[in-house]
Amino acid sequence: MSTTSEQPGHRADVVIIGGGSAGAALAARISEDPRRTVVLIEAGPDYPAERLPEGLLAPHLLADPDHDWGYTARATDRAPSIPAPRGRAMGGSSSVNAGAAIRARAADFAAWGDRYGIKGWSYEEVLPVFRDLENTPAGDDAYHGRTGPFPIRQWTYEELTSPLRAFVDSAADLGFRRNDDFNGARQDGTGGYPVNIVDGVRQNTALAYLTPQVRRRPNLTVLSDITIDKVLIEDGVARGVVSASGTVFRAAEVVLSAGSYGSPAILLRSGVGPAEDLRALGIDVVADLPVGRRLQDHPFFHSLFALAPEHQTMTSAFQAHLWLASREAQAGELDLSIVATHLLDGSFSPTGGAILLAAAVTRPESRGSVRLASRDPHDAPVIDNNYFSTARDRSRMLEGVKLVRRLASAQPLAGAVAAELVPGDAIRSDEELEAAIATGISTYGHPTSTVPMGGPWDEWAVVDESGAVKGLEGLRVVDASIMPEVPSTVTNATTIMIAEHIARRVYGS
Repeated sequence: MSTTSEQPGHRADVVIIGGGSAGAALAARISEDPRRTVVLIEAGPDYPAERLPEGLLAPHLLADPDHDWGYTARATDRAPSIPAPRGRAMGGSSSVNAGAAIRARAADFAAWGDRYGIKGWSYEEVLPVFRDLENTPAGDDAYHGRTGPFPIRQWTYEELTSPLRAFVDSAADLGFRRNDDFNGARQDGTGGYPVNIVDGVRQNTALAYLTPQVRRRPNLTVLSDITIDKVLIEDGVARGVVSASGTVFRAAEVVLSAGSYGSPAILLRSGVGPAEDLRALGIDVVADLPVGRRLQDHPFFHSLFALAPEHQTMTSAFQAHLWLASREAQAGELDLSIVATHLLDGSFSPTGGAILLAAAVTRPESRGSVRLASRDPHDAPVIDNNYFSTARDRSRMLEGVKLVRRLASAQPLAGAVAAELVPGDAIRSDEELEAAIATGISTYGHPTSTVPMGGPWDEWAVVDESGAVKGLEGLRVVDASIMPEVPSTVTNATTIMIAEHIARRVYGS
């Protein structure tokens, strides 16, 4: 067991735990005030921009195993253990994701207010923040920013590989509208992704926000390779954090930005969470709150196709998709997404090339959980995605996978595809397809809602609209975990916006 030691120099106005999509952005913004001392602590490694490893440069479909936490999760009873990738490096999951940069929709934010009583997060209130954080040369000025720190580039139809152009054309021929700006006025339809990839390099938040100029600020200290065990809470007030090795970092305010798995785990080890779970592990209860009880993530089913010999051009980047309303969608929802991309290695394909068409339910009803396996900060949390716990989630996923097959059999995509590899032609009936989905399901990689925001009457809320943990002082959570439900698209850009929005509201940045 480690001994606790307090380092005299480790004191700050604000200590931020986690240098990911939210933490890096928040540290950069609130340290703009030279009177405020900020310490940013990341569990993974930190690299100078000029020495970033290849795995953190090129956009990959799967997390770089050298910079991943190595977590697994239960998906369904038929898929009891699937990878649950999360980035473990400065920049967090923005350092290892596929670089897709689509914002949450206006309807997503409206649900936050209508269902959970959250104020200050309407689309009209967050759109200026999205614009200010973005720099892009494309799109309507009403929706886009030109000078922000986060670069976003829109894949055009001409930039797509020939199989992906065929995907877009087949979707359009089936009646879906073409969309050249998913961050614009309308999000339904098919087209190229907006991405935070510039000249083939994923622009993570460590690059975009923790620039050399920012890192030179005398009031900002950036630390890496330090795993945080718990928050030091005395008489209901957060006074700092304790590392796994026992070092105490004192601060007037603690901000957890360790992500939808890391932030709840730290809270639970600190005695903040469901009292019965804490007592079962011998943890003293500081605040009985429903931490980890509302996990949501997008279920993601991969259909794989071999490419025809004349359509072998591939790229590892997410390039195109189709966003639509299912037959069971509620008014205003876009609850299905079909992702079209390639794999890094087509060697498993009999033709040497492959295309992945993956269906995701983007407005799931199912909720899962994150719990502690033990009090040891080095032990992985117990993650249960609990996919398909409702019949509506199951039927919408089936609809999405069947739509993939329709697309693959429609021209011109049918001419670019040689064969269906997964689930395969032997799977024909709905029952067989449902079984294949339940067994082969994976995560889209967008966990949220484990430390959810909520209004005063929301019994599931752990934090308020500014991320402050209810019933405690000096403790805030700022990351994807505070979203009350998963938005209907990828989460990275929205997570960055959350940090920017709270920086303005709380710290005047």
